[in-house]
Amino acid sequence: MSTPFCVNLSNISATEALGTALAHLCVPGRQLCLDGPLGAGKSTLARAIIEQVCGPQLDIPSPTFTIVQPYDALAGYEVWHMDLYRLTTAQDALALGIEEAFFDAACLIEWPDKIADLLPATVVTISLSITGELSRRAEIFASEQEQAIMSDMLGSELS
Repeated sequence: MSTPFCVNLSNISATEALGTALAHLCVPGRQLCLDGPLGAGKSTLARAIIEQVCGPQLDIPSPTFTIVQPYDALAGYEVWHMDLYRLTTAQDALALGIEEAFFDAACLIEWPDKIADLLPATVVTISLSITGELSRRAEIFASEQEQAIMSDMLGSELS
């Protein structure tokens, strides 16, 4: 991995715009890891990606208690939104069928550190940090090639 691509997000709308821009990465076999402390905007980012990929939804709850919430993408595959905060071991995640989802579905994973040893090397990590009451900073870690593509795409979509 190279140096992260960084985006300053001035408000919730900017976080949602980042999610909309990142939605093109939400494809089968791709894992988008959403990292950061409580309140950093992981669920907001996930909701924006889900809405872009799956169309308008009546409700997109944080799967804190269900752990996994699947959605049907408009393109015919599943998007798994995972909130692993409550898991105690990585083995607990295996019982949910995440290994199959890693190949067959697109995965949005909150609290990916809970399953760090199970994640493929090709994950894209979006690390969010709180910089103010509503402002955030996103650091996007991916391969150099993917970062170059994202930098070009996000530079035009977020400016």
